[in-house]
Amino acid sequence: MQHPRVIVVGGGIAGLGFALALHQRGLACDVYEAVPEVRELGVGITLLPHAMRELAALGVQPQLEAAGIENEESAFYNRFGQLIYREPRGRHAGYPLPEIGIHRGRLHRILYEAALERLGAQHVHTGCRCIGVEQDERGVTVHFTAPDGTRREPVRGDVVVACDGVNSAVRRQFYPDERLAFAGINTWRGVTRHAPILGGRTYLRIGSIETGKMVIYPIVDDVDDQGRQLINWMAEIQGDRAQMNDWNRPGERKDFEAIFADWRFDWLDVPKLIADADQVLEYPMVDKDPVGRWTFGRVTLMGDAAHPMYPRGSNGSAQALIDARTLATLLAAGGDPLAALQRYDDERRPATARIVQTNRTTPPDYINILVDRLSGGKPFRHIDDLISQDELRRISDEYKRIAGFSHDAVRSTG
Repeated sequence: MQHPRVIVVGGGIAGLGFALALHQRGLACDVYEAVPEVRELGVGITLLPHAMRELAALGVQPQLEAAGIENEESAFYNRFGQLIYREPRGRHAGYPLPEIGIHRGRLHRILYEAALERLGAQHVHTGCRCIGVEQDERGVTVHFTAPDGTRREPVRGDVVVACDGVNSAVRRQFYPDERLAFAGINTWRGVTRHAPILGGRTYLRIGSIETGKMVIYPIVDDVDDQGRQLINWMAEIQGDRAQMNDWNRPGERKDFEAIFADWRFDWLDVPKLIADADQVLEYPMVDKDPVGRWTFGRVTLMGDAAHPMYPRGSNGSAQALIDARTLATLLAAGGDPLAALQRYDDERRPATARIVQTNRTTPPDYINILVDRLSGGKPFRHIDDLISQDELRRISDEYKRIAGFSHDAVRSTG
C-alpha cells in the first residue's frame, strides 16, 4: 500500500506533533517552517493532562518532566489576596499523567530535536514561509518564500496540512475576508526570577479581567544558586474602548502596572513581580469565529490555523496535539487520503468549536469573575457567604469536561 506524501506547513507544536505522530505510524512527511532558525523564544505554557497524554504517546514525557515543573494545585484568589477555591492538579488529582508548567521555547526545542532525530534533518526545512497552495486531481503544490522574500522552488505532495498558526496564510486563502475577533482584552506576559510562591508548585489565577487579572505559575526550577524559580505571569484587563495590542512586541510596564499597584499580599508582592521581570511582551487576547469547514480537497487546517482560541485554560496546545494524533491515525489506516482529511474535519471541528465558545463565555477564570460580581468587588468575610465550594468545583469540572480533560477523557485515547 502506497502512503500519501504529506506536506506539513508550519513547524510549531501542531506541525511537529503531527510529523512525529505520522512517523510513529510509519508515514513519511516533510515539515516546512517559516523561521530560518529555531530558537527558544516566548514565555510559559501549561501542559494539561490531555496534552501530556499526547506527548507521552510521542515519547517525549521524560524530557518534558525534566525541563518543566509539575503543578500540584490550581488556586483562585480575588484581587485582595483572599483565597476563593483551590484544587489538586495532574497526578495529585488522580490523573495518570502530570500537569507541567514549562517554557514554551523548551517545549518547542524538545519536539524539534525529536523531529530531527526521527524524521531526519533532510525532512525538516526552515526558512520556508508558505504563501499559497494550488491543487488539482493529482496533487497539491505549495509555494514558499525565503527569509529575504525571494521565491523558493515549489513543493509537490498528495496532501497539505496547514499548521501555520493564528495568522495562517493557508487559511487566509480559503477565508480571505476573515478577521480576528477582539473583545477588548489585552494581555502582557513576563517572566521573573522569584522565590517559590506558595510552595512553588501552584498555578494561580488572581482577580478578574473586568478589574485586572494575573495568571502566575513557575516554569523553571532552581534557576540560580539562590533557589529561585523562573515565574511566568500574564496580566489581563478588559476595556470597552481598548485598542488591540500588537503581537510579541516588547511590553511597556507603564501601560498596565497601575492596575496592580496595590496588589501586595502577605504571600506575594505583585508590583515587585512585574518590576523585576526579565522581559515583558504584549499580546491581544484574540480568537476567530469557528468556521464551517477546515478541509478543502487535498488541504486541511490544524492547531491554531484551524481553531484559534483564547489563551485561557491552557487548552490550545492540547487541542492541536489531539488534532495531530487524530489525523495521523486516520491517514495511517489507509484508503483515500482525502476521505481521511474529511473524517478528521468532521470529528475535530465541532469539538474544538465548543471549546472556542466556552473560552469566551465560561472559561476557568469564570470562577474569579463570578465571585467578584457576587462580592460587589469588595473583600468578603468568608467565601462560603457568597458561593459554596461544591458549586465552584462544579464550574471547574464542567470546563474540564468540555475541554476534554476530565478523568475519564484523559484515560481514553480520544
